[in-house]
Amino acid sequence: MCCGRTIRNANNACFLLWRARKWVLAGWRNRAVTFKAVVYALVGVVNAAVDYGVFLTAHAVLGLPLVAANTLSWMVAVSNSYMLNSTITFAAESGRKLRWSTYFTFVASGIAGWLANTAALVVAVEVLLLPVWLAKLLAVMASFIVNFSMSHFVVFRARRSLSATT
Repeated sequence: MCCGRTIRNANNACFLLWRARKWVLAGWRNRAVTFKAVVYALVGVVNAAVDYGVFLTAHAVLGLPLVAANTLSWMVAVSNSYMLNSTITFAAESGRKLRWSTYFTFVASGIAGWLANTAALVVAVEVLLLPVWLAKLLAVMASFIVNFSMSHFVVFRARRSLSATT
């Protein structure tokens, strides 16, 4: 049952949602929770330090509000993340080459991670009343899942070679 109906019609939005969920979960089980996810996490630690440092500097030193400081830190971090992930984590898929088209796709997909990060930050500070430094750490962790999924399944997805499709 999905949305109160059985899954029989391929045009049914619930069926498509069910298939997408199944595809993402299979990808996480089969490929993502392996060496690549570990490398992504290690690169993420470096990038999180950049994000966190820029955020704290912008918020505490420059006095920027939460969302403005978070946006600035994200802009710096997303560029750093693209460079590191293109040359390390997804080197096989990118050929270790930085491309503007892939960068813009990475940034566009990173907006989902930024939204998750910002939402978690605001909820942690405004609702849970956590200190800003702790809220930002939780926000970075929350966006990890979104960012890795987008990078793995959208930006740097393995493409079939031409010989494999003919």
